[in-house]
Amino acid sequence: MKRILITGALGQIGSELTLKLRDIYGADNVIATDIKKNDSEAANSGPFETVDVTDLNKMVETAKKYQVDTVMHLAALLSATAEAKPVFAWNLNMGGLMNALETARELNAQFFTPSSIGAFGPTTPKDSTPQDTIMRPTTMYGVNKVAGELLSDYYYHKFGVDTRGLRFPGLISYVALPGGGTTDYAVEIYYEAIKNGKYTSYIDKGTYMDMMYMPDALNAIVNLMEADPSKLIHRNSFNVTAMSFDP
Repeated sequence: MKRILITGALGQIGSELTLKLRDIYGADNVIATDIKKNDSEAANSGPFETVDVTDLNKMVETAKKYQVDTVMHLAALLSATAEAKPVFAWNLNMGGLMNALETARELNAQFFTPSSIGAFGPTTPKDSTPQDTIMRPTTMYGVNKVAGELLSDYYYHKFGVDTRGLRFPGLISYVALPGGGTTDYAVEIYYEAIKNGKYTSYIDKGTYMDMMYMPDALNAIVNLMEADPSKLIHRNSFNVTAMSFDP
């Protein structure tokens, strides 16, 4: 039975993943962590610890307290927000990832962190995008994701950490509010329509982006983490997709 530590567990992906994993592995075996607690079901349906991902000692201490064998690192500043605060985004996203990887190495734990289609750039082939392809992003978030994929690969090859990841498209959820991602307009548009009666898209008409329904993304994570490691050719990260549309 897995014992899982999740960082960023109260965010958009984290809150729904926490509940799904508690349903699969039991509430006591999934430890939710975030920088502060709220009144959500994810925070209150099982163990919760306040953890700042920039604090390595606290992360390792928490992981050891619960004797976890899996670390799932979701805490990050997303694309649109990261572009507004690039220095803070680099320090949080890369520093937090390094600490989470070090925690997994310390406990010999399995590791997951999501990548993103943000890792691609203007020169990446847009149709049937290959697994191994040109990756020259022009955003801080994209740079973070490329660096994160390479760093996770490094920890696998250098230290034998069982690192795994997926390149997610935009995730569509009715449960969590938009979190500042470029593709979040696909969800935000409905909240704004109800609240203000209108929505002005910052994405130009005809701009297609990959999207995925949240339950499909959660299933992809579980399937990847349950996969036989000897069968994995790529680790960080697999392309996954579901649909594509414009505003």
